[in-house]
Amino acid sequence: MCASFPGQDPNNIPYDPNSPIEEQVEQSLKVSLENLQTDYLDSLVLHSPFDSFEDTMKAWRTMESFVDAGKVRGLGISNCYDFDTFKTLYEMAIHKPKVLQNRLYAESNFDTELRKFCKESGIWYQSFWTLTANRAALALPEVEELAKAKELTPQTYMFAFLMSLGYVTPLSGTTRKAHMLQDVAVMERIQGGEVFFESEEELRKMAQLLGFPDL
Repeated sequence: MCASFPGQDPNNIPYDPNSPIEEQVEQSLKVSLENLQTDYLDSLVLHSPFDSFEDTMKAWRTMESFVDAGKVRGLGISNCYDFDTFKTLYEMAIHKPKVLQNRLYAESNFDTELRKFCKESGIWYQSFWTLTANRAALALPEVEELAKAKELTPQTYMFAFLMSLGYVTPLSGTTRKAHMLQDVAVMERIQGGEVFFESEEELRKMAQLLGFPDL
């Protein structure tokens, strides 16, 4: 389960934007627990950093209190593309972020520095808009051939590539049942022990096609 704030649609937010930040966070958790009909969340994700780091830490400290109270099991942050901001948050946090949820695309250099930090720190990097942001690369004939050899579509081959890195979880945003079943199927094949990339060389080949500076 996951909840998120701030930065949401201003017409559909689960808190009073005029309240102090700490109260906004508490209100958001309360609404999420009610909507999900549960007494805890597996993951609570801050939608994005605030304009000031001080405000970001106010929200994070409140989120940490939920972990201490047993209402939340893990914390994360989304839309955080500045390496120094994320690293400082990590260093100051009592309960370290377990996930970083970002859009994976060329404009951010594929979060190379952030992904390396996540890998070294045991943080799951969760990518969203993964397919729409990489349509040109996935349309390459070479990618299609590589995917076909593994009985995958270019899209599910992309997901298999990311999951094979060992620290990345691609988030599927599809609303189509057929595509969701394909996404689940490739995940189950990996969980079942199937290996899609036999070596680091194969991983780097796909990374090069996508434009990744590094794994």
